[in-house]
Amino acid sequence: MASPLRAISSSPLQSCPLSPAHSSASSPARELERLAKARSKLLESESHQTPTLTPETREQLRYVSKDGKCRVNLGHISERGRFLSDIFTSFVDLQYRWFLFVFMMCYITTWFLFAGLYFVSAYVRGDLGQDRPLGASESHLLDQGPCYLGIDGFISALLFSVETQRTIGYGSRTVSPACREGVLLVMMQCIVGSMIDALMVGCMFVKISRPKKRAETLLFSRTCVIANRDDQLCLMFRLGDLRESHMVDAKVRAKLIKSRQTAEGEFLPLEQTEINLGYESGSDRLFLVEPQVIQHNIDSSSPLWELGPEQLKRQQFEIIVILEGIVEATGDFLGNYLLTGSEESFFLFCEFFPTPP
Repeated sequence: MASPLRAISSSPLQSCPLSPAHSSASSPARELERLAKARSKLLESESHQTPTLTPETREQLRYVSKDGKCRVNLGHISERGRFLSDIFTSFVDLQYRWFLFVFMMCYITTWFLFAGLYFVSAYVRGDLGQDRPLGASESHLLDQGPCYLGIDGFISALLFSVETQRTIGYGSRTVSPACREGVLLVMMQCIVGSMIDALMVGCMFVKISRPKKRAETLLFSRTCVIANRDDQLCLMFRLGDLRESHMVDAKVRAKLIKSRQTAEGEFLPLEQTEINLGYESGSDRLFLVEPQVIQHNIDSSSPLWELGPEQLKRQQFEIIVILEGIVEATGDFLGNYLLTGSEESFFLFCEFFPTPP
C-alpha cells in the first residue's frame, strides 16, 4: 500500500538583518524592522546571535529549520477545547513520552476505577473474604451464594479488574451468576477495555507508520545557486534520495517567506509567495533515481525578479522547499520489449514479471 511522504527543507539563500549603520539611516526602515521582529512569532531571538559579526555572517532567524521542523510558536490559543473534538489526531501528534504516558494512564485508570466499583459492591453485599464452598452446585450459588468469590480487599479487587479486562481469567476470583450488578460491571469493563484497545492500538500504529523517518534519507543541497543556464537566469538547488525504494510521483514546490508593506501602508508579516518550479511543463514531478537539480527561472513573473545582488544581501527572506510523494513498486519497458500487432497478440504473448515489495 502506498504511503504518502512529505519532506520540507529551508534554503539558506537568504539575507541577513540590517546592520546598525544601515538601520539608523532611515526611521521608517527601522520601524518596519521592529514590527517585523515583533510579529514574526519566531522562537529564536536576535539576542542569541553574535553582535560582533558582520551582517553578512550573522545567522538569520529561521522560519523552518534544515531538518524540516517549523520554528513557529503558536501562542494565545483561547479555544483549546477544539483539540478534544479531534482526539485521535491530538493523540497521534503527541510526543512519544507523552503518548506512552497517556497510553499507560488509560489502562491504569480503568483498572483502578472498576476495582473500586467491585470493592464497593462486594463491601455493601458483605462478600469480602467469601470463597466458593466445597461441593457447592450452581443452583446453590444461584440461591444463596455470595456475589463475589475470592475478593477479600482492594488489592484482590484490583487483580480481578486486571484479569477481567485483559481476559487472563485465573479462576480464583469470579462473579456469581446470581449477582446481576456484578455481571453488568464485567460487561461494562469488557466494552470499555475494547474501546481503549482499539483507540490506543490505532494511535500507536498510525504514529509508528508515519513517514517522518523516511524523510531522513531525502537530502537537500546546503545552499542555493543563482546562475545562468541556457541563457536564462535561474535559481537552482539539488535534492536526492538515498534509499533503493525510490519515491514515485514525487512533486516539489517552493515558497518565498518574506514580510512586506503594501502601498496602503499595511504590514504583511511572513507573506507566502509561490515559486514556480515548472508546474506548467511538468518538470516539478521527479523520478528520484539519482540526485536532481531543480531550477526556477527568474523572469518578470518571479518574486525574485526585482531583487538584485545587493538587495539579496540586505533583505530578510527565506525560501522553503517542499518535496512530497509516495513509495510504491515501479516497472519499466525497454525498446526491444515493445511488440506490434493485434490486441490479442499483446495479451497472449506478453509476460508479466513480479515486482519487488
